[in-house]
Amino acid sequence: MTVTTWAEAAEKVLPLLQAEAARTDAQAAFPEAGLQALRESGLLGLLVPEEYGGMGGDLTDLVDAAGLLAGGCLSTAMIWAMHCQQSDAVVRFASPELKSWLLPRIARGEVYLASVTTEPGKGGHLLTGKAPLQHEEGLLTLRRDAPVITGGRHADGFLITMRASPEAADNQVSLVYADREQLELVERGEWDTLGMRGTESLGFTISGSVPAFQTVGEAGEFQRIAVESMAAVGHLAWAACWLGAGRAALQGLVGLVRSADRPGSIDVRSELVNERLARIRMDLELVSAYLRRVLDEVTQLRASGQSLVQTPVQIHLNTLKVTAAELTFQAVDRMVQLAGLRFGYHRQSPLPLERTLRDLRSASLNYANDRLLVANGALTLMDRSVRLA
Repeated sequence: MTVTTWAEAAEKVLPLLQAEAARTDAQAAFPEAGLQALRESGLLGLLVPEEYGGMGGDLTDLVDAAGLLAGGCLSTAMIWAMHCQQSDAVVRFASPELKSWLLPRIARGEVYLASVTTEPGKGGHLLTGKAPLQHEEGLLTLRRDAPVITGGRHADGFLITMRASPEAADNQVSLVYADREQLELVERGEWDTLGMRGTESLGFTISGSVPAFQTVGEAGEFQRIAVESMAAVGHLAWAACWLGAGRAALQGLVGLVRSADRPGSIDVRSELVNERLARIRMDLELVSAYLRRVLDEVTQLRASGQSLVQTPVQIHLNTLKVTAAELTFQAVDRMVQLAGLRFGYHRQSPLPLERTLRDLRSASLNYANDRLLVANGALTLMDRSVRLA
């Protein structure tokens, strides 16, 4: 694919995302119009190979598109990025039969994918499962609770982690795809949060049966999918979304400061104002540079057929997620301080800084930074060479 293909699609969708962002936030409403535009644009198939009707994009395209879309509406961009995270796992690990059945539908915008990895009783342990798959005459029967499914009310298909069998250990986890029509979903709870209000990450009880060919990858081998695809793509795409939202916020602030309507408290000749602007820019530059470095590392390893399971690579991916979450929030917090009460803190400001601040507060909680830092501490002791990014 050419860069202009996805770029033109994203540019066409962007005005709608911008127009719907305030309403999506105020009403805590899932961005249905935005998702429909993404379906029609072909962007749900960004990572789907061209042979299946998709755009044939790569991780660089994903990062660039995520940043652009997040400048319009961070909730919508994250919904889309998480879908792409799931589609990458299907592209890389599904059987030929499952790919042939599912990928063309994703490419046509018919299937928006949601992820089902959360489960009561396991905290944030992505690589373990409690509820087991039941194997019955070529069918896989599943029933489990999921405290959080982003977009679950609207998804057309689900990638679901399950303990591989009743006899399997908790760390023997399978990944199973299910169409919405193959499941019974009982919704519970509500989504009324500080930020990221459009993601509508509700809880569900899910049950149903699917043919065995809908297992993604080898049974009990979800850890490989998580390491090689889901976690890596997630950290890259999330960081790109957070950076895109921060960049758009700074673009708006710079426009305000350069205009005749700037607050009287902002004196462009002031060294303090310039110092604050410099620190905001520095936070975003650091995230951008590290994102590109880790993206290059992952891209090169994939191209050469090497695994991402290497200790330094895992440290770099975790560091990217933590750093992006912290520094983009810090940058927007600095913008609110500089813009002041009327332009930075007020909900009716022409700059959506307060919404962006609330949205980015979720970044450190979305697969908690504390958990990743604990993991990185242990991994650091395993990397005697201290191979930095």
